[in-house]
Amino acid sequence: MAYQVLARKWRPQRFEDVVGQRAVTQTLRNAIASRRVAHAFVFAGPRGVGKTTTARILARALNCVEGPSADPCGRCDACVEIAEGRDIDVLEIDAATHTGVDNVREVIIAGLAIPPVRDRYKVFVIDEVHQLSASSFNALLKSIEEPPPHVVFMMATTELEKIPETITSRAQVFEFKMIPSKAIADQLRVIARAEGIDVSDEALGLIARAADGSMRDAQTAFDQVIAFAGTTIAIDDVSGVLGLVGRDLLLDVVTAVADEHAAAAFDLAATAVASGYDLRLVVRELSRIVRDLLIIGIDPSRLNDPEIAPEGERDRLKGLAARFSREDLLRAFDLLARAESDIRGAAEPRFHLEMTLVRWMHLRKLVPLSDILEGLQKGQLPARVAAPKAATPAAAPVSPPPRPVDTPKDRATSTSDREDGGGLKQALLAEVQRSRAVFYNTAIAQAQRIEFDGQRMVFGFAPNHRMLREQVDQQRAWLESIAQRLAGRKITVVTESGAPGEAAAPVAAAPPQPPGDLKSRALADAGVQAMLDVFPVEIKDVEEME
Repeated sequence: MAYQVLARKWRPQRFEDVVGQRAVTQTLRNAIASRRVAHAFVFAGPRGVGKTTTARILARALNCVEGPSADPCGRCDACVEIAEGRDIDVLEIDAATHTGVDNVREVIIAGLAIPPVRDRYKVFVIDEVHQLSASSFNALLKSIEEPPPHVVFMMATTELEKIPETITSRAQVFEFKMIPSKAIADQLRVIARAEGIDVSDEALGLIARAADGSMRDAQTAFDQVIAFAGTTIAIDDVSGVLGLVGRDLLLDVVTAVADEHAAAAFDLAATAVASGYDLRLVVRELSRIVRDLLIIGIDPSRLNDPEIAPEGERDRLKGLAARFSREDLLRAFDLLARAESDIRGAAEPRFHLEMTLVRWMHLRKLVPLSDILEGLQKGQLPARVAAPKAATPAAAPVSPPPRPVDTPKDRATSTSDREDGGGLKQALLAEVQRSRAVFYNTAIAQAQRIEFDGQRMVFGFAPNHRMLREQVDQQRAWLESIAQRLAGRKITVVTESGAPGEAAAPVAAAPPQPPGDLKSRALADAGVQAMLDVFPVEIKDVEEME
């Protein structure tokens, strides 16, 4: 007997065998059980998801000798012949071949009045019905609207929008979904056990993801891999035969970007080229991983979803998701989408891939405005905004800075500060302004009063400045360390909430402010100065808002 490919051998014979289309099959089962079967159906959806198969099962259910039954026996002549495609009362028509109106009249319309030879119903299964011409649809219109009682139309299409509304409005339309990768992998595992094939879960997952929701495509690809590798299949066999990109390489690329390791990214691009991968597919699969990382970042519970994070990759994906912000991933997705388009027409696709990875690394240096504003509130800049420190050679030991020599002059200064509260206060404010200008401008300079009573440095804030007070509280340990260094003894930093309307004491000397000059008054504002410390802009004009 001739070899039968897996897609035909494992074609579903019952409604419950159709994978991933429960909403369709359950509705049809209920319609048959209640004897409410329509005279025309449109089955729409992507290729290889079970449209024509469901039409055949429905034809068997209607014509089974024990039916109409939602569970055809599978043994009677009608069931067997319909399954094999040779029942004379069930006509499967390829609309691409019978496009013209003359063919439609000859094959379909002329036979409507002739009752079925043996079966209960005469069934017309029209595959890829959207390819019929406009005149053919017009010729079918009356027949589909009012067919003889023994006729049922079943039309399958991958492009529902191309079918005239005059047709779809006269039929029940069922939209088939793309099949989840996990469901495809599970079905391939059932096939592998029955066929005596030893294959890893990773290899099945790779085939399932590459099938892009099509069970038939997955089974055809599995057949191809079996022909190459025999009864023992590894993931390298799948990637080698089908030209699919292994997930380990893709995750290594994302890791190199997260580490900002450009040399590793170039090496991985070279590996992809040497492996013969289609670089458009590499970029497309990187986009898929970026999307998965974004989903995990938004909803960590999706780590348990095998569609997002297969079991063997779960820990690695979790670690990578923590290293990218949402903005990083959104920018990366846009970058990769453009790169896939650029590579399609590029003379040197490898160059585009390499530059894309380097550009991705540089895009990660961009800081969201929300992070900058949050940093301003906390009195510190995000790490990616702060000026980079000079690199220290790896071989050179880093010595601690020399400890200042405690000279009599220094001790005298310390003593003076201890005796002069105003001197210690000014020295502390100067040191804070020098070390953390943003924190000084956004929080310290907004205090209504700053007092020193010999043991405590008190920062008083208006009652409505609770956030400013919390910012100073967060920096209390640092402020106390500065005060102790300046005074030579422990100084406690305290924040208080002042009475409403209490006048603010001047914190630091401010330049004279001409009363009528809005721009000068704005430039003298501590909050404006804090923003100018971060953003290199020039204020051209100031307008007073009512």
